[in-house]
Amino acid sequence: MQEAVGLLDSISEFCRRANMAESTFGRRAVNDGKFVARLRDGARITPETLERVSEFLITQGVTAPASPPELMRLMRVAPSGASAVAPMPAKDAPSRNFRFFDNRQKYLLFVNTCSEKETIAQRVGLELQHLHPSPPALRVFDAGMGDGTVLTRVMREMHRRFPTLPFYVVGKEISLEDTRLSLEKMADRFYEHPATVLVVTNMYYTEAPWLTPKALSAATSLVWHEVALSGSTAAEFSDQITALEPLLGKVWQAKHSAKTGNPVYERPVALVIYRDDFRFLMHDVIPQQGRARADYDLVIASQPYRARIPVELKASRVVAPLTRGLRPGGRLLGIHSFGNDPALEIVRKVWPEENPFTTSRHDILRTVRAELGRDARHYNFNAYADQRAVFRYDMHTLPTEIADSIGTSTLFAAWNAAVYVAQIDDERLADVVGTRKYLDATREVLQAHGQLWFLDESYVISRKRG
Repeated sequence: MQEAVGLLDSISEFCRRANMAESTFGRRAVNDGKFVARLRDGARITPETLERVSEFLITQGVTAPASPPELMRLMRVAPSGASAVAPMPAKDAPSRNFRFFDNRQKYLLFVNTCSEKETIAQRVGLELQHLHPSPPALRVFDAGMGDGTVLTRVMREMHRRFPTLPFYVVGKEISLEDTRLSLEKMADRFYEHPATVLVVTNMYYTEAPWLTPKALSAATSLVWHEVALSGSTAAEFSDQITALEPLLGKVWQAKHSAKTGNPVYERPVALVIYRDDFRFLMHDVIPQQGRARADYDLVIASQPYRARIPVELKASRVVAPLTRGLRPGGRLLGIHSFGNDPALEIVRKVWPEENPFTTSRHDILRTVRAELGRDARHYNFNAYADQRAVFRYDMHTLPTEIADSIGTSTLFAAWNAAVYVAQIDDERLADVVGTRKYLDATREVLQAHGQLWFLDESYVISRKRG
């Protein structure tokens, strides 16, 4: 089918050929039966919604337009001294609006009010007892470093269990701000465990384990930067890491895909950090450009994909490439949202048919096995029973904070956490925040349960030793 000018044109043509009702298309693509009707009424959509629709159409063998007229234009904050009115992007320019999960305010409020990071770090720590590292180092890959909270906690536990082993740790992160926050936490890790090599990269899942861009144009623009920390104190290491910020500001730039709105790197970067006084000892651990190995003892894949994208994309673009980066005996721990918790109750009081968590760990493992093909025989796929696989984390509240009268700030924090995890897009949020319905729904659920908690589920893929 030829690519249409407008998204509505693409959807209408697809529905006609597939003999599918437009309301059915809306429910299957974005879980909103009125989605197409809103488009006909002139509604605009965010890049995230465009991505979800595009991914659904792709699974049906149809290509959606990259920058349709229905795409919402981005309102930018002008720099100091500049005009307060941001210029409108060119007609064919890719949108630079962030996806929902890249919204810093929602993200920071969520991670600072909920215990997910700490709970996930504890779950990762349980996997360390199953590792059998071999020289020259214990090798760990974090597939979504975020602000570094999980990784630093895991590295502490690694030091407790393996105090004398060299560590090779690779963290993937596209966000410049999260990269800065992560690096701020690492000075103490280099002080406590000096035999550490840390690599931070913004490459794709299909590239990051190997630290090698696939496209020739990306490979030729690769920024490979090594930092040998001098001194012997955490304060000295912190100063040198902080001094990297001007470099990061130049090279750690992201643009947005014209097709999906997803952030992608402008230039691939590999930042390699180690202690100079351990350079000789870590010679065989420090990666060399073009000769990095992907043979990890542990891969941490915590929330590496959004819940709403098709399971085929989760498997082919994320989990299968990471699985191929395991060494014999290595383990990949996957974690994603499970639902069936009070947070989802809040969401369903506002949107009764909402069901963002349609892909279970069993679906992921089955699809990854198919994606790996004949290579799947080299791996074990462990879904485990719910008692082991499903775990809970909570929103932090004081013991007396949830009573007959709940403070507005607590209600806002609970609502933000619930819609953040459920990935409710901004268009639908705008429809309800002007009323008190969402606050009433949040209050009812908090009072019914006395607290707010969430459920995640985990799975493990391990590479056989033989």
